[in-house]
Amino acid sequence: MNIIFTDGAARGNPGPGGWGSIIAGDDGVTELGGREGHTTNNRMELMAAIGALENSQKSEVATVYTDSAYVLNGITRWVKGWQANKWKTSTKEDVVNRDLWERLIEASSHREVEWKLLKGHSGIPANERCDVIATSFADGHPAVLYSGSRSRYGVSLDIINTSSSQKTKNKDRSKAYSYVAKVDGKIKIFKTWDECKAFVHGVSGALYKKSISLSDEEEIMREYTNK
Repeated sequence: MNIIFTDGAARGNPGPGGWGSIIAGDDGVTELGGREGHTTNNRMELMAAIGALENSQKSEVATVYTDSAYVLNGITRWVKGWQANKWKTSTKEDVVNRDLWERLIEASSHREVEWKLLKGHSGIPANERCDVIATSFADGHPAVLYSGSRSRYGVSLDIINTSSSQKTKNKDRSKAYSYVAKVDGKIKIFKTWDECKAFVHGVSGALYKKSISLSDEEEIMREYTNK
């Protein structure tokens, strides 16, 4: 089984961008990265997942950890509706980044992929390493990428998980469907106001809204993507 970590970054959003991924198999670890001269954060988040999946064995079961709610919700919830609606949103507009969504669908096919959302910049070493790779490529000074044995890899692959019971408790406590926030070009979805407040508190230019349904959540995500 492969464990995959991904992250993307864009300077200016749009602006120079980069992406970084870690593919950890039973024995080996491979870091990947890439750059585009003019792009968005969301495109780089998508490219990080695409790059990792396209460069790993299709026969392998994979768990993909991303800190992008846009990527996770898109691939696990929204793409089926978009495909059924001929790549139109619920408001009949063209789906943004369709080219990359189609690549991600293809890269995910013929294998079992489990998608998991991480909180960015929360001290998870592999997620932090992906951020370093992504930003280094965005800045035009690519980091040296590792490829070798798992035992010699200097970055911990451990994950700190919130218990399912705590997630259920938080979800039940919130009357809203979700809270959507955007900070420094990254869009995240929270189930409680306390989590959202902690994410945006004290950050200049932060955006956040409460959604009351799945379609409302998608509408806010699209609004923030285009800002």
